[in-house]
Amino acid sequence: MPKYVYEFTEGNKDLKDLLGGKGANLAEMTNLGLPVPPGFTITTEACQHYLEHGEVPDGMNAEIDEKLAALETQMGKRLGQPDNPLLVSVRSGAKFSMPGMMETVLNIGLNDESVHGLAKQSGDERFAWDSYRRLIQMFGKTVQDIPGELFDDAIEAVKHKRGISSDLELRAEDYKELVQTFKDIVLEKTERDFPADPREQMQLAIKAVFDSWNAPRAVLYRRQERIPTDLGTAVNVCSMVFGNMGMDSGTGVAFTRDPASGQQGIYGDYLQNAQGEDVVDGSRNTVPLADMERIDPKSYGELIAIMEKLENHYRDLCDIEFTVERGKLWMLQTRVGKRTAAAAFRIADQLLDQELITLDEAVTRVTGDQLAQLMFPRFDETAPRHRLGRGMNASPGAAVGKAVFDSYTAIKWSRSGEDVILCRRETNPDDLDGMIAASGILTSRGGKTSHAAVVARGMGKTCVCGAEELDIDTKNRRLVAPSGKVIEEGDVISIDGTSGEVFLGEVPVVSSPVVRYFEGEIDPASDQADDLVRAVDRIMHYVDAARRLYVRANADTPEDAQRARRMGAQGIGLCRTEHMFLGDRRSLVERLILADTEKEQHEALAALLPLQREDFVGIFDAMDGLPVTVRLLDPPLHEFLPDVTELSVRVAVAESRGEKHENDLRLLQAVHRLHEQNPMLGLRGVRLGLVVPGLFTMQVRAIAQAAAERIQAGGRPRPEIMIPLVGTVQELEIIRAESLEVLREVGEQYGVELDFPIGTMIELPRAALTAGQIAENAEFFSFGTNDLTQTVWGFSRDDVEASFFSAYLEKGVFGISPFESLDIAGVGRLIKIAVEEGRAARPDIKLGICGEHGGDPASVRFFHSAGLDYVSCSPFRVPVARLEAGRAAARP
Repeated sequence: MPKYVYEFTEGNKDLKDLLGGKGANLAEMTNLGLPVPPGFTITTEACQHYLEHGEVPDGMNAEIDEKLAALETQMGKRLGQPDNPLLVSVRSGAKFSMPGMMETVLNIGLNDESVHGLAKQSGDERFAWDSYRRLIQMFGKTVQDIPGELFDDAIEAVKHKRGISSDLELRAEDYKELVQTFKDIVLEKTERDFPADPREQMQLAIKAVFDSWNAPRAVLYRRQERIPTDLGTAVNVCSMVFGNMGMDSGTGVAFTRDPASGQQGIYGDYLQNAQGEDVVDGSRNTVPLADMERIDPKSYGELIAIMEKLENHYRDLCDIEFTVERGKLWMLQTRVGKRTAAAAFRIADQLLDQELITLDEAVTRVTGDQLAQLMFPRFDETAPRHRLGRGMNASPGAAVGKAVFDSYTAIKWSRSGEDVILCRRETNPDDLDGMIAASGILTSRGGKTSHAAVVARGMGKTCVCGAEELDIDTKNRRLVAPSGKVIEEGDVISIDGTSGEVFLGEVPVVSSPVVRYFEGEIDPASDQADDLVRAVDRIMHYVDAARRLYVRANADTPEDAQRARRMGAQGIGLCRTEHMFLGDRRSLVERLILADTEKEQHEALAALLPLQREDFVGIFDAMDGLPVTVRLLDPPLHEFLPDVTELSVRVAVAESRGEKHENDLRLLQAVHRLHEQNPMLGLRGVRLGLVVPGLFTMQVRAIAQAAAERIQAGGRPRPEIMIPLVGTVQELEIIRAESLEVLREVGEQYGVELDFPIGTMIELPRAALTAGQIAENAEFFSFGTNDLTQTVWGFSRDDVEASFFSAYLEKGVFGISPFESLDIAGVGRLIKIAVEEGRAARPDIKLGICGEHGGDPASVRFFHSAGLDYVSCSPFRVPVARLEAGRAAARP
């Protein structure tokens, strides 16, 4: 039979799949000899069985009884023992840390009898009744789904009656009253008494942890972070230690380095006479961890030694939860800590300097998503600003938006295209969906380890926490600054997650130093460069040497090409010529469409030719020596024609006035003749080149003449001619033959050799499935994943993103939009087929991708594994693609 329950002494940090992150790390700390309260872990396999069958697996409860008996023997007391109770906590612990999973239930084992035993053993009646009310409150909220505000309101009512403001001022009698009130709430909401049997409390809590795997908040977070849905969660049962047994006790969260900036030092929060939830929920303001040295020097010294040991053991930033019980330090959790993008790069650089990790390991510690965050703009320090207040710089970045005061409004307004800042006194797991929707998060309570700070850092959201001087009034939906300035819901504010400042109105933004580094404005060896720029430079130099994939850019103008090259692009993977036909040139295309004779067609094409040639000369100059893949015209034809309604009105008005309108009338007739029900699947791409004689040959001639001019000027142009939307090899054969003839003619005309590759864009399923045939006439494939995704799924991106995509994401049909990250199972499989068959037919064929997936980190890793030669993306995303290509090569 499978083993479903492991003591902490039986696991290790490598068993995260089985024991979850929390259980595996508790076991690791136990094996390191650190002071961990004894306990046991119920495996993720038990959870998977429960979720699949609706009941716990056979033998699991017997194993729990066995491990509980061993724990009772070790501790010298039984669970819920009336005169000396063993109390335990029950905590969720999936492989990945997941906001939205069930919150911890503390003090399981307390009831009307054992509370007296706890009071006697602790010598503190107030502490015992406080612990009992915490159990009922946590159990009621997390296990029995009772609204948490009912318990919060009851506490506030007692404090109001007593005329006090702090929980620390509540007496034992107050807690006794609250216990009874909480029991009444449980009875009213569940129609049964609070369970008094300690074993039943534990059993219900364990099942609640299993059930929380599919809680809406957990599902939402998994979708956001692309965490597999079938992992399940482990459950950790740990003997209780108490941080609320007086001022010689306390609890805290520590980081071995600053998770916001990455700077080395002592970072975290400490709270005397408190339990862990008091720290993370923001209800009481903590003191900086460094203050603990004055409060409890012995425990502080032990903690610092343990932090150093853990960081050296894990070779990374560690996030630690601890409790001090009457001067005795206990370790409750450690994990590799979440960090901001800037911290990730700085810490990787520091660990390299300390020789704790290799460069291969360093590049796995940072991601393309994090690099993209570092490239976002920041506030302009020279611009006039009206500061409202200041809090803690919990998660860096610059965020501007309308102030909103609940998650519902944040979601609603963001779906309408508004940028919003979610303003709360403190956040809790119920705010997760609003935090995802918001551009930034502002709280008036909590520290750097509060819920808001931790979740925001994990999501890369800008966050300012603990802005105590700002009165955030969620009931009346407003924020009041110390100056008396009132910010109503809908007013625009700006928050700076780097400095912790909050400003009125929209503050202008400027380019980040990382972007200026990529643009060549900051030399990483100069005094202008800070440690972050130097860390990014170090990583980028390594990944550029390590990666196999080349990175090109999608660029249509010389300016875009120049910027792409500064960003490190190794060529252009997609130059869209349709963008060159807009504006003033549109009338020339209309002339071409309206041409009734060959002469008129030739005249229209002759007018377009020098304009196209000039475009290509500039692009080839900007990309001198690097490949430039030019896609021949590929728009739906209707994009070059006037709106039928507008044109009809123009013709009707002219007729009513008796004016001449021959050209408009001919154009209207052409629009009606060429009208398509679905233009995206109509006359475009290679079809347009076959139907409109001379169009593609004109473009190829412009490419050839531009290249010849650059060669004569001493340049090294490397154009590649890409024929779009090919579905059958016959289409490609015709255009290829015409193109080769044009190259020969122009070469002879200029006296230069023009031997440029001709290939095609694979953007139709049929093309992918017949890639072997097509490769016989194509020297390269470039996968157009935007259109390939549309044709594989059978929907238009512009239409579906505005209609049903949000519903599909909410229902879990999509974890992420297939236009944002490649659909590997469908589109990816077609790409693999085309790669295999293309290379079989033409071993030296060059294979690339030019859809926007070329800048998506997860997609880049797939393209590496699929054996492509290059990816191409927008210029701004080139550094991200470079990094991810290097990470893909560095991974074992």
